[in-house]
Amino acid sequence: MTNRHCSLKVYNTLGLDISTRFLIIAETKETILEAWKFSKCFKLPFLILGEASNVLFVENFAGIIVLNRIKGIVIHEDDRTWKLHIGSGENWHQLVQDTLTKGIFGLENLAWIPGTVGSVPIQNIGAYGVELQDFCSYVDVIHLESGDIKRIYNNECNFSYRDSIFKNKYWTDFVIIAVGIYLKKKWQPILTYNDLKYLKPVSAWDIFNEIFLIRKRKIPDPKIIGNVGSFFKNPIVTQKQAALLLKHFPTMPYYPFINNQIKLAAGWLIDQCNLKEFYVGDSALYHKQALVLINKGHATSQDILSLAKEIRLRVGKKFNIWLEPEVRFIKSKGECNAIEMIS
Repeated sequence: MTNRHCSLKVYNTLGLDISTRFLIIAETKETILEAWKFSKCFKLPFLILGEASNVLFVENFAGIIVLNRIKGIVIHEDDRTWKLHIGSGENWHQLVQDTLTKGIFGLENLAWIPGTVGSVPIQNIGAYGVELQDFCSYVDVIHLESGDIKRIYNNECNFSYRDSIFKNKYWTDFVIIAVGIYLKKKWQPILTYNDLKYLKPVSAWDIFNEIFLIRKRKIPDPKIIGNVGSFFKNPIVTQKQAALLLKHFPTMPYYPFINNQIKLAAGWLIDQCNLKEFYVGDSALYHKQALVLINKGHATSQDILSLAKEIRLRVGKKFNIWLEPEVRFIKSKGECNAIEMIS
């Protein structure tokens, strides 16, 4: 399905009233390839999205936006593991729920994360002690120029905190069409997150339901209040930096991270900057979670940008930590440097 001069208000979870010159809903890889060829023929910007749950449109898009709706789930098993091959247009949370219903456990910590399966390797999504890289066996991408399909295995994905090879080498001219996941049949709960530690004894459904309650407390339903979840990444600092900060802010929460680094809570840092009542136009911080920027109904892109810029500035001045957006920023011709936009 193709629409011209189409509003994207219902297609981005921030609910911004932004438009695109062409909008195509693609249920097959062939449709994606045709759309890409059309964009090349008429020299139009090309962008592929899932549910735009991690996107801030800075301005109207001047080209073609393709919404990936490639579906399909294939499940194989052996004595020890479940092996899933999932179309990139499947809804991620629905996948988590469906696997639990089938008695396939392991993804429950990543429940209630919005977006499609194709978006999760790009960000290497993570929550409550678990990241996608813990289960991802491969990612299938299609080369838009040749139509060739390439399988990128886990050790080639360069997964790290909210990052992967799909943000650089495979960002342009490639589209994710499927993701492979493996889950051990011998299930072990991951309860490292404080709010989950009390769940004893515990089932995968217990974790799933508890995470629903946690997220409901912290993040509004984007169908009611526009948002993209966590707007900023949790900053990663050295042990020396963390120790210095703790001298001045002894109640600051912190968490051990890889390579002897320390992860800080961006929401806590923002909370210390007296921004709860701060707003720009119709954009504001969510009263239950400072890490979530919301559209109260009629916010513009500039409202969100100005709010994010002020947050980053105040946190930087107070802690000498400069927050980085977790959200992708999209201008008229494609993705732009998010940090530069709010610096």
